[in-house]
Amino acid sequence: MAAVQSTRQKALNHVAVVAVVLLTLVYLVPIYWITSTAFKPRSLATTVPPTVLFEPEVTAFIKLFTKRVQMIGTVKPEVYDKAPWWEKRIYDLGERIIKDSRGNSEPSAYPSRFLNSLIVAVSSTLLAVAMGTLTAYGFSRFRMPGEQDWLFFILSTRMLPPVVVAIPMFLMYRAVGLVDTHVGLIILYTAFNLSFSVWLMKGFIDEIPKEYEEAALVDGYTRMEAFFKIVLPQSATGIAATAVFCFITAWNEYAFALMMTNRRAQTAPPYIPSQLGSGITDWTAIAAGTLLFLLPVAIFTFLLRKHLLRGVTFGAIRK
Repeated sequence: MAAVQSTRQKALNHVAVVAVVLLTLVYLVPIYWITSTAFKPRSLATTVPPTVLFEPEVTAFIKLFTKRVQMIGTVKPEVYDKAPWWEKRIYDLGERIIKDSRGNSEPSAYPSRFLNSLIVAVSSTLLAVAMGTLTAYGFSRFRMPGEQDWLFFILSTRMLPPVVVAIPMFLMYRAVGLVDTHVGLIILYTAFNLSFSVWLMKGFIDEIPKEYEEAALVDGYTRMEAFFKIVLPQSATGIAATAVFCFITAWNEYAFALMMTNRRAQTAPPYIPSQLGSGITDWTAIAAGTLLFLLPVAIFTFLLRKHLLRGVTFGAIRK
């Protein structure tokens, strides 16, 4: 009987390993597709069947960071020979890089859009996590009339998809002059992430014994001192997990960024699909921009990976 159970357990383990491998491959296919397209020549980006083996090139990244215009005629040989290697790539496509009066290449709008994403996502994440932690601490440690109703009201702000409230928010923002501003997006993303932050952090803080704070209060600490010196360090894992999810949400948000911004505060998600080359969609430049856009959130999640698993399970099981 024991031998049969051992054999069955081994079979289940093998099935689980196969399932994990298959799921991993399924999740990695889009990443591979984006990465391979970013390094493909434009002529191979949309071939049917897809081209798997090709000679990688970085032309898409050059196009992503430069302003270009279609050439009329051909480039002079002496100009082509003196051009750097990356500019020759653009000449070979029948385009030329737009330069200023000093002869320096004018950058495209992608770096500024990428910087806007960083500013908005980091700022809104810090605000959402900070306010969410303080609010969650209040709900966790103090009893107040209608507590469950307030918590439900906070959660209800996430029940509607962003696209539903985008038009009313645009009209309100236009009335107060917050359209196409960093402050407007930061406020919007903070409000959107705040409910998630409050609910997640409340579960973490509920698991921290109140006796720790009571002992600190007996020793002469104030309530705020006990919060910052006792509760906050104990909830660092939960704060890290909450920050990861809030950052991912703000970093990838598309509907609000599309409706609320135009040029000055536009983030990368609505800008990346607009890449054109010779009048048609340039899929290699789009893939290159998407690949670079994936890096910050991947690095941020990787740095906090040790806290992430503990953070998402903390408070889930009670004795």
